[in-house]
Amino acid sequence: MSESNGSDRKFKWVGTRPIRHDGVDKVTGRANYGADFDLPGMLHACMLRSPHAHARILRIDTSKALALEGVKAVITSDDIPELALTDASGPTNFSDLSRNVLARDKVLYHGHAVAAVAATSTRIAQEALALIEVEYEPLPHVLDLRAAMAPDAPILHDHMRTKGVDPTPDKASNIAAKMELSRGDVDQARAYADIIIEREFETATVHQGDIEPHACVAQTNEDGQTTVWASSQGHFMIRAYSARLLQLDISQIKVIPMEIGGGFGGKTTVYLEPIAIVLSRKTGRPVKAVMTRDEVFRATGPAPATLINVKFGANRDGKVVAAKCKLVYEAGAFPGSPVTAGAMCILAPFDLDHFLIEGYDVVVNKPKTAAYRAPGAPPAAFAAETVIDEIAHELEIDPLDLRRNNAVSKGSQAAYGPKFSDIGLLETLDALRAHPHYSAPLGENQGRGFAVGFWFNAGMQSSAEVKLNEDGTAIVIEGCPDIGGSRASMAIMAAEELGIDVYKVRPVVADTETVGINDTTGGSRVTFATGMAVIEASQEVVKQCCQRAASVWDIDPTDVIWQDGCAVATGDGAKKLEKEDKLVPMPIAEIAAGAARTGGPITGKASLNARGAGPAFAVHLVDVEVDRDTGKVEIVRYTTIQDAGRAIHPAYVEGQMQGGAAQGIGWALNEEYVYDADGVLANPGFLDYRMPVALDLPMIDTVIVEVPNPRHPYGVRGVGEVPIVPPIPAIANAIHDAIGIRMRKLPMSPPNVLAELVRASGGA
Repeated sequence: MSESNGSDRKFKWVGTRPIRHDGVDKVTGRANYGADFDLPGMLHACMLRSPHAHARILRIDTSKALALEGVKAVITSDDIPELALTDASGPTNFSDLSRNVLARDKVLYHGHAVAAVAATSTRIAQEALALIEVEYEPLPHVLDLRAAMAPDAPILHDHMRTKGVDPTPDKASNIAAKMELSRGDVDQARAYADIIIEREFETATVHQGDIEPHACVAQTNEDGQTTVWASSQGHFMIRAYSARLLQLDISQIKVIPMEIGGGFGGKTTVYLEPIAIVLSRKTGRPVKAVMTRDEVFRATGPAPATLINVKFGANRDGKVVAAKCKLVYEAGAFPGSPVTAGAMCILAPFDLDHFLIEGYDVVVNKPKTAAYRAPGAPPAAFAAETVIDEIAHELEIDPLDLRRNNAVSKGSQAAYGPKFSDIGLLETLDALRAHPHYSAPLGENQGRGFAVGFWFNAGMQSSAEVKLNEDGTAIVIEGCPDIGGSRASMAIMAAEELGIDVYKVRPVVADTETVGINDTTGGSRVTFATGMAVIEASQEVVKQCCQRAASVWDIDPTDVIWQDGCAVATGDGAKKLEKEDKLVPMPIAEIAAGAARTGGPITGKASLNARGAGPAFAVHLVDVEVDRDTGKVEIVRYTTIQDAGRAIHPAYVEGQMQGGAAQGIGWALNEEYVYDADGVLANPGFLDYRMPVALDLPMIDTVIVEVPNPRHPYGVRGVGEVPIVPPIPAIANAIHDAIGIRMRKLPMSPPNVLAELVRASGGA
């Protein structure tokens, strides 16, 4: 495919705001989500979960549960294959994943699944859980990163040795891995610094807060073929992971995607699906599994708590000459935190010649972490953007000027390796300065702050098919669950290529047997990568349409072009048709209607591993008001400015920007996992886990900047991840502007802010 970004192209549908094709079903309640689906004769599954944060499993007796009327099956880890500790593919360790789905030998966090029951009703299944006898040997647990890294810490995995250390340690450790990124000579460069600021930051464990709980239905036929209906961010992922965990051929599992009521990275792995499959295979009946809200909080992957130390050196002119960063991220019960992504992002906005970034992946007795929208980047930005703001104030330099003078641009080498192509950081900073919010007056106890956010975005595998119906309408078939309006994006891109009305395109998210492999909806990849596949497939349809028209006109196909949904003769072909008085465009509907006579159905397919995902930058500007008596921080005004490359559907781009900002505000001000001394989560529900609601937020203003990505035919760069990155440091900087206090620990909740106010006033 050409690398033209379409910067000179005049678009008809790209950049418009049609109503999403699935919108009516969703707003009227007709759309089917995971928990909505039922089958005749269906059983209901419930999970027995550990009451301990860390314990050895000595014995499990399921006999009484099996004897209960209505119970059809009970399973433990003995009913699923035990995988080798080295069974891994890329970043996924399937042995760890298997032991997270059902505990084997030890439980590693409160809520860890130990057994599962399938019964004729949820009530009976829950009664059966109480009859399962489990004998535990409680073990010391560790929840805090500092404690987990201490030499005398309770060890979660006796076999684990720290990777990335040479020589490999001979003792077990909770430090799963160490990684490093570096350039230049930090110590030598630091000698040229006129100011050095070193600070430590701490963030809490937080959850994605998706409204829909995890849910699935599995049905196994007599021939051993299993169909799974699931709400997830990737049904091909569910198929592949479940097959690997259960040692089945991938062809034995078909996954049908349901609508998804939020994921944000939390539904990019499996929890219930392998269990439902095993229960269905044992009983020969459909099995439905739905988590309670309590289970979602206790047993699915949150974003990690972090400890980050940042040391920046700068000269008097505000040029940052060196940086040293240490990132420690909790992985939960099994290795695999997003510390590498955090390390890639922490210095990405800065054009630096000398830096050292160290990252540590640490296990603790909490649920295994999962992705959460730009995983790893928000805590990293909190640290870097707070310190860069502090440098600006110490040097009495405008914080915007300082960031602009240190900003990366086209040709700059990213901290994680490659050189940037066309990026929009400078453009977003300029848009910030020009925005009326930037210079608006502030009231008493109010402050203003801003921060830059970055995410590198992803490409990966995508497949799509475009089928032309007999009347010239089209069907777009792809395999990425729609979270943020990607059906509309796919329809817009197909309509643009085909030259037809967007509402004459029907986008379909197909099952694993209907379309080629599509990687998970995540990493801001779908409009970029799957959009590429849709464009290629649409172009193949156009090519075929031109060939069909040429055959009807009996002219050379090279003399036919496509304009506004019609085949148009040019060159010698046009001259011939003009002589025959046949020089009229052939509409797509006419070509489709005659397809049976010109070669048969017209379809286009494309499968690709997309390269060239354009990195994304955003700048967020926020005004806060701090109540000095209570410590409460109110968001008064909020503006997000982001480079989208090209906004295919601006309304849904704005929605992504606003949604990320809202989640970042919650992360900054209130959200955290609270554990008691026994390692039990004390706030596993929306009443006590304080996500922001409408009353907590002002209208979030949006400014879309468009610096086209040269590696996409329309200039697209992903937009879904980066909006959650700047809110935390922007709010922290605004609080400093309001009350003169730097907040370096999350959440910046009323008790924590009040404690800092008391400390600053000399109180106890």
